[in-house]
Amino acid sequence: MKTSAFHSLGRSFQVLSLRANGETRLHCLQFSFLTCLNQWLAFSSSSNVRPFPDYSPKKPTIRDSDLVHQISNAIRLRRSEPLRRVLKPFESKFRSDHLVWVLMSIKNDYKLVLDFFNWACLQRDPNLEARCIVIQIAAACKDLKVADELIRDFWAKPNLEVGHAFTLFVERLIYTYKEWGSDPHVFDVFFHVLAEAGLFAEARSFFDKLLNYGILVSVDSCNLYLSYLSNSTHGLVMTLKVYVEFSRAGVCWNTTSYNIIMSTLCQLARLKEAHTLLLQMEFKGYPPDVVSYSTIINGYCQIGELEEVLHLIEEMQFKGLKPNSYTYNSIILLLFKSGNVDKTETILKEMVNQGITPDNVVYTTLIDGFCKQGNTQAAYMLFHEMQAQRIIPDFIAYTAIICGFCQNGNMLEADKLFTEMLGRGVRPDEVTYSALVDGYCKLGDMKKAFFLHNQMVRHGLVPNVVTYTTLADGLCKIGELETANELLKEMRAKGLQLNVWTYNSMVNGLCKVGNLAQALQLKEEMEVAGIHPDVVTYTTLMDAYCKMGEMGKASELLQEMLKRGLQPTVVTFNVLMNAFCQLGRLEDGEKLLQWMLDRKIMPNTTTYNCLMKQYSIRNNMHRTTEIYRAMQAEGMMPDGNTYNILIKGHCKARNMKEAWYLYKAMAGKGFVLTATSYNALIRGFLKRKKMLEARKIFEEMRREGLNADEDIYSFFVNYEEGNSDNNFALCDEAIEELVGKAKN
Repeated sequence: MKTSAFHSLGRSFQVLSLRANGETRLHCLQFSFLTCLNQWLAFSSSSNVRPFPDYSPKKPTIRDSDLVHQISNAIRLRRSEPLRRVLKPFESKFRSDHLVWVLMSIKNDYKLVLDFFNWACLQRDPNLEARCIVIQIAAACKDLKVADELIRDFWAKPNLEVGHAFTLFVERLIYTYKEWGSDPHVFDVFFHVLAEAGLFAEARSFFDKLLNYGILVSVDSCNLYLSYLSNSTHGLVMTLKVYVEFSRAGVCWNTTSYNIIMSTLCQLARLKEAHTLLLQMEFKGYPPDVVSYSTIINGYCQIGELEEVLHLIEEMQFKGLKPNSYTYNSIILLLFKSGNVDKTETILKEMVNQGITPDNVVYTTLIDGFCKQGNTQAAYMLFHEMQAQRIIPDFIAYTAIICGFCQNGNMLEADKLFTEMLGRGVRPDEVTYSALVDGYCKLGDMKKAFFLHNQMVRHGLVPNVVTYTTLADGLCKIGELETANELLKEMRAKGLQLNVWTYNSMVNGLCKVGNLAQALQLKEEMEVAGIHPDVVTYTTLMDAYCKMGEMGKASELLQEMLKRGLQPTVVTFNVLMNAFCQLGRLEDGEKLLQWMLDRKIMPNTTTYNCLMKQYSIRNNMHRTTEIYRAMQAEGMMPDGNTYNILIKGHCKARNMKEAWYLYKAMAGKGFVLTATSYNALIRGFLKRKKMLEARKIFEEMRREGLNADEDIYSFFVNYEEGNSDNNFALCDEAIEELVGKAKN
């Protein structure tokens, strides 16, 4: 077996399923055949089976017989001429009864039957008996497409009373069967049409009626019935019930059948039963296919069972089955949910190596996942790769990456993508607009935020609670508290209910502008309004107290929160951790970290970053590195902030080899250096006389649009004495940097 990227996700898993040899497979096939044979014998020997009725149509008069004879001879002898011209003399005398009698005369000439029937339909609507006759002839001639069209044409009639029409149609179809076709496929076609139309009760009634005549609907038609039923409002439980009842009736299910039932069981959260069915398929003579495995793999992905997924992948590959795009997409989603974001790139490469081109769903999943992890740069790279593969990004992909840029405050790129989105005719929704409004509110650009709000309304979208809350929050942050309150009044006037998130945004806005007293008052107003403060409310207020150095007050709020039965989140503890670090109480910070780990409260990257940053500032890179390794041991992946902290710390400690290694690792994962990190790297290399590396980093910094510190510009101006053009460019950048600092 070829080495797979899935091996890198964990230890190798032993394949537990039996690998049947030739004898076992033969035994399975024999078992399956005998089972079906026994079911059929039991079914066919039933005393309830009755013969199909004999066809006995109305007898024509002598005059009618003459007319039928004339029409039949005319269309046979002059078949090369247009039928309308041939039958023009007979139009005034032609009745519905004549249609059946002519069909009896020409039934062995299939093309002539169809042509004549089409002509008759232009004269008047044919009766149901004639229609069923032509359907029977088409089925007997193996033209199931025409049979299907004729059945659909009948059921497409307006104002059709389903119950009555069903009874009449079934009677005529059975009545014409023995004389006109005797091909059971005709019943499969009708059964399929009923299932596709959602007429499940009628289809089931038809199935039972056919049993009385010794006809069993084919397994393929039964599969279609199960598939449509499982996707209907009738529910998944009914699908399982029908599966059991059809089995008792004698239907021999195949791989497709089991795949449908496994999917149904997975949707009902009965995954163990679905997995058991997968194992049983082999012994029933139906080896599982890619769809079978993908269904179970997706089920385990939904509940986060990574080990079971890897085991199934191993088993699948052992049997020579390649995962498809559906399988890969399920695994990618699981990896994002479990925090193994970096592993998704490995899976994506594996997918491409298997010759499977990632589709829109896979790319969108990756883009959305990276954006939610804060790695917008990696998401943007995938977005460009997606377009290079000529896969048009949809609304979800655009919205995900726009939200990512907005969260990072990169409104220039967000606005650029939004314009591109509109230009391609991809319509944004409330989520897209709310993300942009939020991004501009965070920048304090309330004019642009309200412009987007108005544009949203003009396009027929109704601003929701999130949009109004975001605007109110932005107004609070710039001190426009009265305007924010007016906006909330407008929100109430439109029938939108203030929720805990709205209040939390207001509390957060008040805390941001230092108005803690009013924030506490708003907390009391929440309770009066019947909206209880949640963990976010308390965490926001605790953060405000911590930033003021009032750890006692923060502790009181923590106690109040615990008394109310609210469970602190990692963000709550990060607030305390940040406060301890800012106050220089690193021992207390480490005690808090250990306390969290002891109580199975999983810290996140931010928790570790707080400690690493302070130890790095103290030039204690030994302890910084220990914390970094401990973070990785707990399964936490470093983010852009982690790398910037470590790189600046190692540069300050002159560990340039380590700093350079981290810089390369960071770039490989799509994270970007901050201006201070660039400056630190350049200074570190200059001190070590590593001019080539320093120059490379300096040029990269300029390409990123970041300005170096004045002393670095001065060095390179002097260093480039022979290159006047480059010197002028560097001088311009240095002046721009000084002007920018002066403005600030």
